[in-house]
Amino acid sequence: MTNFLIKTLANAAALAVATWLVSGVEVTGTGTGEKTLTLIIVALIFGVVNFVVKPLLKFFSMPLLILTLGLFTLVINALMLMLTSWVSDQVDVNFHVDGFGSAFLGGLVISIVAWALHMVLPDRD
Repeated sequence: MTNFLIKTLANAAALAVATWLVSGVEVTGTGTGEKTLTLIIVALIFGVVNFVVKPLLKFFSMPLLILTLGLFTLVINALMLMLTSWVSDQVDVNFHVDGFGSAFLGGLVISIVAWALHMVLPDRD
């Protein structure tokens, strides 16, 4: 349970950095508390999307992953961020990604920040 909470907070921090750096990735809200809660909810949605959909997408795109030496993973990350934006819109959460370019840059930022945070934070797996 503690590991899940740490990973969710790390993803929320990575999403916060992406909303700060990438102009097309945005969290709207009236105050800091509301934006923080929105980021945590989006991190949960992002975690579920990455847990359920990403392995399937990686499996079916295995030839492309091999052909591009893994660089196609950046496209998959962008698609996962766009799917997270769509799901957030469906459940009325104030998170939006403008297009594929913003999703690509946002996915890149999220991957780098989440990797760095996961390296620093304890892992019980």
